[in-house]
Amino acid sequence: MKKGFLTVLLSILAGGLTAYAVVRASEPKNPNLVRDSEGNAVEYRTVNLADTDYPDFTYAAENAVEAVVYVEVTVQSRSMYQSIDPFFRFFFGDEYDQPRSREQKGSGSGVIIRQDGYIVTNNHVVQDATKISVTLNNNEQYEATVVGTDAATDVAIIKIDANGLPTLPLGDSDQLRLGEWVLAIGSPLGAQLRSTITAGIVSAKGRSMPDSSGEFKIESFIQTDAAVNPGNSGGALVNKKGELVGINTAIVSQTGSYTGYSFAVPVNIVKRVASDLIDYGSVKRALLGITMITVDKKFADEMKLSSVSGVYINEVLKGSAAEEAGLAKNDVIIAIDGQPVKDASSVQAKVNDYHPGDKATIKYIRDGKEKTTQVTFHAAASANGEKDIDGSVLFYGAKLKEADSDTLKKLGLRSGVEIVSAGEGKMAQAGAPAGGIIVYINDEQVSKPEDVIAKAKKANRAVYVEGVDKNGRAFYFGFGK
Repeated sequence: MKKGFLTVLLSILAGGLTAYAVVRASEPKNPNLVRDSEGNAVEYRTVNLADTDYPDFTYAAENAVEAVVYVEVTVQSRSMYQSIDPFFRFFFGDEYDQPRSREQKGSGSGVIIRQDGYIVTNNHVVQDATKISVTLNNNEQYEATVVGTDAATDVAIIKIDANGLPTLPLGDSDQLRLGEWVLAIGSPLGAQLRSTITAGIVSAKGRSMPDSSGEFKIESFIQTDAAVNPGNSGGALVNKKGELVGINTAIVSQTGSYTGYSFAVPVNIVKRVASDLIDYGSVKRALLGITMITVDKKFADEMKLSSVSGVYINEVLKGSAAEEAGLAKNDVIIAIDGQPVKDASSVQAKVNDYHPGDKATIKYIRDGKEKTTQVTFHAAASANGEKDIDGSVLFYGAKLKEADSDTLKKLGLRSGVEIVSAGEGKMAQAGAPAGGIIVYINDEQVSKPEDVIAKAKKANRAVYVEGVDKNGRAFYFGFGK
C-alpha cells in the first residue's frame, strides 16, 4: 500500500513538473515578462539605455538649422512728450505736447517652407511692422514683405525675393507621441544667439492657455520642455527625422524667460493656415456655430451624462451650421468625421481643417443615445469680406448684401446695403438691426457690401454706421476696430 501510494505521488509530481516545463517553454522569449503574485506572466516596458539606442539629433539638427531664419522687425511706436514748464508751451505751443513717433526694434525667428522664399513665423512677431529683415543661416540678408497673417492661430507668412532656398519637410503633428524627442531651433534673446538648438520631449498635446483679451483663438498647442526664450517665437519644432512638427510660439513664465515648458502651434494647423494665406492672403475659416464645455467626471455627474468624453453643447448660435444640422443644446459631440474629440481645443483644431462649404459627419450623444448628422460649415464671422455659402458678405459677424430695388423704393432710398443678419460679432453688439439698410460708413455713402468693407478698412480706429431700419426709422451706431 505504502509503495503504491508513493508511486502515485511521484507520478503526480513528475506530471506537474513536466506541465510547468512545457508552459515555460511555450512562453515567448520576452525579457520584459515578469510574474505577478499569482504567478501570471505580465509584460512591462522600460527605457532602453543601450548605447545604440540613444537619440541621435545630429542629422535633424544640421539639416533643419539651414531652413530656420532670424527675423528683425521695425515698428513705429508713439510716445507722449508732455511739457512740464509753461515756458516751453509759450515758445513752442501746444504741438510740443503732441505724440511723437519713434522706431523700435524687435526680433523673432522663422522657417522657410518653400524654396521660392515663403517663410512661416508668428503673427505677433511681424504685427504692425513697418520693415522686416530676414537673415539666413549663411548670413545672407533680405527685406521681407508680409503675405498674410492670422491672429487666431498666431501664424503669419512673409516672403523674401530669393530662390533655391533650403526648406524643412512638413511632418504630421497628429502622430507625435508623449515623451517623443523634439528639437527647438531659433534665435533666443536676439541676433547674438542665432541658430540655437535645444532638445526636449513632448510633454503634452492639445494644450490651451488662459487668455483675457476676449479675442477668438484656436489653440491646440504642443507642450515641450525644450528650452524656448523670447526670440524663439516663429522658430521650428523638429522631430528626430528632421521634419517640422510645430512653430514655437509661447512660454508661460513669471519672469518672461524659460521656466521648464514651452508651446508650439502644431504643423497640421500651420499647413492649413499657410496654404490659405499664400493662396488668398487670408484664412477661409469654417465655423460650426456652438459654444461648448469639455466633459469631465464632475460635469458628467452634474448633467447626468452617460459618458465622460467629448464636448457638451452649451449653446447653438441662431442660423449657424450647427443649427442647420439639427444639433441642439445638451448634445455631446464625441467625434467629427470619425476622429474622436475629447475637449474644446480638439474640436477647434478639427473644424479648422475645413473650409466654408465643406461637409463633415458629426457623431453626438442625445438622451443617452448615439446619433450622427452631416454639417455644412459656414464661414467664420471674423473673415471680413469673405462670402458665405449663401452669397452674403461677412462684416464683423453680420451678413451683408446689396439692397434690392423694391426695398430701397419702399424706404425712399437710392442705394444701400442690407443687413441680412446681425450675427454674433461687433455689429450685433453695437445694435445692428437685422433687415436694416446701411447708407453711410464714416459719413461716406455705400451701395454694395464691398463699399462697406473698403470704407471700414480705411477707418483709423472706429467704424460709424448710419442707416434706416426695415420700418423706416433712422439708426446710428459705432464700434472700435
